[in-house]
Order: sequence, then C-alpha cells, then structure tokens
Amino acid sequence: MEASAPTERKLDSEKAKRIVAAMRSSVGRRGTAGSTFDHVAAEAGVSRGLLHYYFGSKERLLVEVVRHDSDLRVARLTEALNAAHSIDEIIEILVRQVREFVEEDPGAQALLYEMFSASRSNDEIRSELAALWRRQRAHVADVLREKEREGVIKLRGDAEAVVSVLFALGDGFELQLLADPEWDSDAAFDTGIATARFLFGA
Repeated sequence: MEASAPTERKLDSEKAKRIVAAMRSSVGRRGTAGSTFDHVAAEAGVSRGLLHYYFGSKERLLVEVVRHDSDLRVARLTEALNAAHSIDEIIEILVRQVREFVEEDPGAQALLYEMFSASRSNDEIRSELAALWRRQRAHVADVLREKEREGVIKLRGDAEAVVSVLFALGDGFELQLLADPEWDSDAAFDTGIATARFLFGA
C-alpha cells in the first residue's frame, strides 16, 4: 500500500485528469495505435514528458482511462442498485445501463473494444484489464449480497458467479447492438430479463 500511495495521489491531480480525458477522446477518434503521446499531450495542454511522469507508458495511460470509465460506470450502477427495493427495479437498472452504454457513450465503447483488442498482444494491458474485471465483479457482488440480506433477492448461486453471468449478458447485448443497430432485440432482452429474474430467485 505504501508504494502505491504516491502514484494514487499523482493521478488525482488536475493535469493527470486532463491527460486521461485527452487520451479517452483521442482513442475514440484515432484508435489506440493512432493515439500517440504527442497527440494526447497537445490536447491536454501539457508537455510530453509529463505524460511519462504520471503514467510511464502509453499502456499504463490506456489502462487508467479504462479504469476511470469503468469506475464511473460501476459507481452509477451501485448507487442505483442501492436504492432498488424489488427484483423488477434491479432488472430495470441493469437493462437501462446496457441501453445507455450503447446509445449514449461511443467514446467508452471505442476505448473498451480497442483495449480488448490490444490486450491480445500486450501482457500488461491484459493483466490490468483482468484485475479491473475482478474488482468490478467483487464490488457488484457485494451489492447483491446486501440486497439478499435485505430480502429483496435470493441468489441462485454464488454472488460473484451471478454477477459474471449478468456481465456476460450485458456485454453480449452491447456488442450485438453496436454491430447491428437495426437488430430487433426486444425478444432477446425479454429472454435475458427472464434469466436475470431466475438468478435473483424470482
């Protein structure tokens, strides 16, 4: 913990946040390969050396951008789930998150799928993405366990296993909707909702 604290403080700075935002924007327009430190530094209004100071490598910066996006998304999901008092409310929240990601956030979509592609040939990115997904699964699983203690749901399986299935459903819907915007997904969503209801003990 002691070794990571200075890095965490550095990345909380205003300049580091500008760099992360600039890289996110650049990947959405140019992809990961085209998003050089020179491009990002110019867009963030900082020196190229400052990118190296804060992040060390392009891969580390890309991971921080994904982490930032993912943390915001999970925070919104957690806040909404904490306020849910029925299975129907929980499912509505999950469906809304999938649809909003597809319809409203093309920058996050581009970044996420670019990073998945890059992870196939970069061990550092793959390792960081794996750690990020583990943390997200654990975080949402804690929320579901609390909902179970409150009597809102009765999980049919380990909480993290249920979250893994729900994430897989959401990711699959997002990918298909992005690839085929004209797809009539209503019947598929109904089946996915029935699956979620089963997992929640309905």
